[in-house]
Amino acid sequence: MSLDTGLGLAAVVVLPLLVAVGVVGSRYAGLHHDKGIVTAALRAVVQLAAVGVVVGFALQHTIGAIAFVLLMFGVATVTSTRRLRQTAVVPRQWLYCAAAIGIGAFTILALLILPGVVPRNPGSILPMGGIIVGGTMTATTLAGRRALSEYGTRFGEFEAGLSIGLLQPDAFKLAVGPVAGDALLPALDQTRTVGLVTLPGAFVGMVLGGASPTAAAALQLVVLIGLVAAETLAILTITELLARAPLPDGRTVSS
Repeated sequence: MSLDTGLGLAAVVVLPLLVAVGVVGSRYAGLHHDKGIVTAALRAVVQLAAVGVVVGFALQHTIGAIAFVLLMFGVATVTSTRRLRQTAVVPRQWLYCAAAIGIGAFTILALLILPGVVPRNPGSILPMGGIIVGGTMTATTLAGRRALSEYGTRFGEFEAGLSIGLLQPDAFKLAVGPVAGDALLPALDQTRTVGLVTLPGAFVGMVLGGASPTAAAALQLVVLIGLVAAETLAILTITELLARAPLPDGRTVSS
C-alpha cells in the first residue's frame, strides 16, 4: 500500500473520530463550540480540496503567489472583523483589522523577501505569506477581543479617566492596561520552546526534503522571529486604533 493510500484511508476513519472528540469535549466543558468544530472541519475539507488546484498554479508563478497571499489577507481581515464584532461593534472595525493584519504581515514579509533572506520565488513567498498572515490574524483577533472585553469590564475606570481630563486614547489604555499583550503569548511560547516541545513544520519539511539540519534550523528561526515581530506590530496597531475609535458604551460590550 502506498503512503498516499494509507494516509487517505486513515483520514477517512480517524477524522470523523477527531471531530467527535472535539464536539464531546466542547459540550462537556461548556465551551459552546460544538457546531463551530463541525463546521470548521467541513469547511477545511472543502476549502483544502478546492485550494489545492489554485495553489498548484500559484506555486508556478510569482504573481500567482502574491495574489494568493493577498487573498489570504482579505479572508483574514473578514475573519478577525467577525470575531471582534462578537464582543463589540465599532465603526470601521474592518478597516482597523485590515490595518493591523496588513501592517504586521506585509512589513515583515517585505523585510524577509526583498533583501533575499527568504528566496524570492513562489515556493517561498506562498508558505511564508500564509504563516505570517495567519499569525497576525490570530494576534489581531485575540488582542482586539481582549481589549474590548476589558474595556467593557472596566468601563467605570475609562469614564473616570475622561472625567479627570485624560484624552480618550489615554483613558482607554488606563482601563485596558496591557491585556492585549496576552495575544503574543502563543508565539512567544512557541519560540521559547522550539526544539524542546515542538518541531515546527518548516524545520521538519526541510529536513525531510533533504536539507541539512543547520539550514532548516536557520530558516525556522527566521520564521519564528518574523512571526513574533509581525504579531507585535499587529497587536500594537489594533490597540492604538481601538483606543482612538468611536467606542460604544462600555455597558453594552459583551465579555
